[in-house]
Amino acid sequence: MKYNGLSQKISLITGAGQGIGQAVAKRLAEEGAIIAAVDANEEQLQSTVQQMKDEGIRAFAYPGDITDQASVQHIVDQIEKQLGSIYLLVNVAGILRISSIDQLSADDWQQTFAVNTHGVFYVSQAVSKYMMKRSEGVIVTVSSNAGAIPRMNMAAYAASKAAATSFTKTLGLELAAYGIRCNVVSPGSTATPMQWALWPDEQGENQVIKGSLETYKTGIPLQKIADPQNIADAVIFFASEQSSHITMQNLTIDGGATLGI
Repeated sequence: MKYNGLSQKISLITGAGQGIGQAVAKRLAEEGAIIAAVDANEEQLQSTVQQMKDEGIRAFAYPGDITDQASVQHIVDQIEKQLGSIYLLVNVAGILRISSIDQLSADDWQQTFAVNTHGVFYVSQAVSKYMMKRSEGVIVTVSSNAGAIPRMNMAAYAASKAAATSFTKTLGLELAAYGIRCNVVSPGSTATPMQWALWPDEQGENQVIKGSLETYKTGIPLQKIADPQNIADAVIFFASEQSSHITMQNLTIDGGATLGI
């Protein structure tokens, strides 16, 4: 399916070096968007951007730390000056720290919020100020189904994603008067390096699909984990004119793992 309104649009994607961010960047490129790829891992970012350039895609790398507000503002200003008006922002960058609450360090808690919540705020604020002047733009935040349901040993991650989801909806309310739409995509278990790192062995995927009574985690009714492309397709829909009357919504893509919550 071809989506409308994305051709030649400047699209800023955080966490674009790998996983869902990389899939989103490549999917947007298929729709003719111009890619401004941001990631803290410069090596991965440059590799991803070079791959896209080799395929004839207009893609540009902007290495940077989204937990640093000054750095974020500098990157956004650079993109506006060098490429043009940012039409689309996709907040994908995120980290995961696993620990029971009694063992969770203050550093892990703070780092998780620094990326997953503060980073979303810094980038969204910097970009939306430009969008407001033009009364045009779209923001999509990739959150998590963990933001809507308790997950054992994921307190920092779940809380930070819940905050990012709520923030994005409030942002959508404030920006609606400018014609700017803000939506959320919440993946469940997805085939990315973050997910693979959680698997103790080659049976990890089957265990995720099956679920765990001990940790009060349901399995996945569709009997498969998501592909990053599944998430990218949802982002494209929210970014396109096909969803021109949709804002402040949260689309969960988890194969039914959270039972429609």
